[in-house]
Amino acid sequence: MTRAVISAWAAVSPFGIGGTAFAHGVAAGRRAVTPLGPGTGPVPQDRAAAVPGFDVREVLGRKGTRSLDRVSALSLATVDQLLGSDGRHRQVATGEHAAVVLGTTLGSAKSMMDITRDTLTQELPYFIDAARIPNAVMNSAAAQCAIRHGIKGPNTTVAGGRTAGLFALRYALRLLSTGRARAVLCGGAEELTGERAWLEHHGSGTPASAALGEGCGMFLVEPSAEAAVTDAPPVLAEILAVETAVHTGEAWAGTAADCLRRALTRAGATADEIWAISPAGADGWDEAVRAVCAGLPDGHRPVRLPGDETWGDAGAATASFQIASVLVTAEQDPSAPGRLAVVTSFDQGGVLGCALLRVYPYGTETRTEDD
Repeated sequence: MTRAVISAWAAVSPFGIGGTAFAHGVAAGRRAVTPLGPGTGPVPQDRAAAVPGFDVREVLGRKGTRSLDRVSALSLATVDQLLGSDGRHRQVATGEHAAVVLGTTLGSAKSMMDITRDTLTQELPYFIDAARIPNAVMNSAAAQCAIRHGIKGPNTTVAGGRTAGLFALRYALRLLSTGRARAVLCGGAEELTGERAWLEHHGSGTPASAALGEGCGMFLVEPSAEAAVTDAPPVLAEILAVETAVHTGEAWAGTAADCLRRALTRAGATADEIWAISPAGADGWDEAVRAVCAGLPDGHRPVRLPGDETWGDAGAATASFQIASVLVTAEQDPSAPGRLAVVTSFDQGGVLGCALLRVYPYGTETRTEDD
């Protein structure tokens, strides 16, 4: 796979709309998880991390948004942030040679369940809102982004739950290395609805004390040679490796450690170069990192970055938020430049992933949305 870089990013998160809101929230150590009030409806969880004040028509306008589902709206708003105010990014990330890769859990659970319910409760099974049918297809959000911004290259939706963002990143590298695209908008999106809350509760045994989150994070990923031209923006991070694995047992830290070692080998890097780790999904990654760093001097301890406790269980948006937090924290840490950040994830289905980034922090002016 070709070496690629992240040259821009944007997020719509429980911290607010835009990368600046996300950066401020992470830098301040703020937690976006809040208790649910009595008017939130019958859901099994008692805390959540929703995107504050996210009204679809206010954010995206009234035209074409009447039937838009929430996960598509979050994705569209994030791509708008990434491409809306920078001519160079819009030029390279749209048109015939640009691609979209979006990670998801299963698209919009609410849309799927609403349509199914209508076929059973309406006078006739086909008395449903036809305009909402596209929302029930898993790739609706990615398709909406491509249509809105004229992205005419490969359009891919990758399902993987909490590891979906890393799957999407790996797929983006394939598109670049095979010449299928010259630039890829890559990320993950998840919506917070009552339907998702019950599915998480019954499907994976999510306890009532857990806090579900939502949002979308998107990155402009380009081949390193393309980003090195004169008019290119500063490189935020180089993507050195993305590795995945499957584990079916309980003590999975060994599998996680092997996954991290493979990532280091592919990158031609060593454990002493690790500056920070962003683990998500389970505690086994901490044990895995300790195993990989076992032979290092006692003073070498990678920085542990914030995770689910900050923005909730954001499902398929988790890895995107983790990568964004790496970029934000690297801007503030003088020991970060040129060193490695490890982004890890684990889904309840037994799939785990690990991405290795070399960070090159720059000032906040490299983010594309308005401050």
